[in-house]
Amino acid sequence: MARGDSHIDRVIRSVTSGTAAAQSRLAASWQRSFQKHGLDPSRPLPSSRPDTLRLSERREELGRMLRLAGPRLDDLYAMLGHCGCGVLLTDAQGLVLDSRSGSGDASRFAAWGLHPGVDWSEAAQGTNGIGTCLAEMRPVTIHRDQHYLARNIGMSCIDAPVFGPEGQLVAALDVSSARADQTEGFNRLIEGMVIRVARQIESDLFRATHSAHRIVLAPGEDPADTALLAVDGDELVVGATREARRRFGLERDGSLRPRPLVDLTGSSQESGSGLDRAERAALVRALARADGNASEAARALGIGRATLYRRMKRLDIPHRQP
Repeated sequence: MARGDSHIDRVIRSVTSGTAAAQSRLAASWQRSFQKHGLDPSRPLPSSRPDTLRLSERREELGRMLRLAGPRLDDLYAMLGHCGCGVLLTDAQGLVLDSRSGSGDASRFAAWGLHPGVDWSEAAQGTNGIGTCLAEMRPVTIHRDQHYLARNIGMSCIDAPVFGPEGQLVAALDVSSARADQTEGFNRLIEGMVIRVARQIESDLFRATHSAHRIVLAPGEDPADTALLAVDGDELVVGATREARRRFGLERDGSLRPRPLVDLTGSSQESGSGLDRAERAALVRALARADGNASEAARALGIGRATLYRRMKRLDIPHRQP
């Protein structure tokens, strides 16, 4: 029996099993490919042609991310390109936006559709590094016959998600290889590099978005966790990376409700001095804790509401309605 036929039989046995999907993440992804996306693991796909219009639109929409990520992709490829690996960056839907590969590998990567403009979502390709990473929003390695489609079992794909400044999924960073001698042990080494570079891209995006704010590294054991906070002049946290949101129990994604830095980290790390600055910081923190409710903030401070308003006016503190 040919290797492809054996793989197809294994996939079919898994997706028709009543228990396999509950026992492993790989089987669950195969199940999604079969039931949710209706993909036949034996069906050969036509040559993957780039969707040039969609590619152009997405590159324009994500221009800042691509500019910031470009040097990171170059560095990662410089470390791995000599091993026959290609480096790709996709959008959150799995469309390849940018890539790096050697001239000797270019034709093989192109034949498999590992180049800009091709859709590598699970809906299009079944279980694969890019699509499964995006579907599960976690680092994923899909090694050779762990792929769903028989046509893809000759490659290894190592991926990590990239989250944007508001904690939202924005991309997948992928390293793919077609080398037959690439081992799972080597894949694990690459995975660590891919995760680190994905976090560096996240950090670059966050710092660029909050260039007007002070960036604080949240306390932790590993600075590579990219648990970053953006702090305004009133010592309120107005932005947080995905990891910082997870660590402090903040909103998972989207706009962040401002919170006093001291409430999260235990120290305000304020710069400057002066009674007005200290009073302003105290009032702003009280209002933030009360979610803009002036009466509640005044009670917490032990002053009357009218007094609170007078001090807010004197210190030029806007009243944010709850």
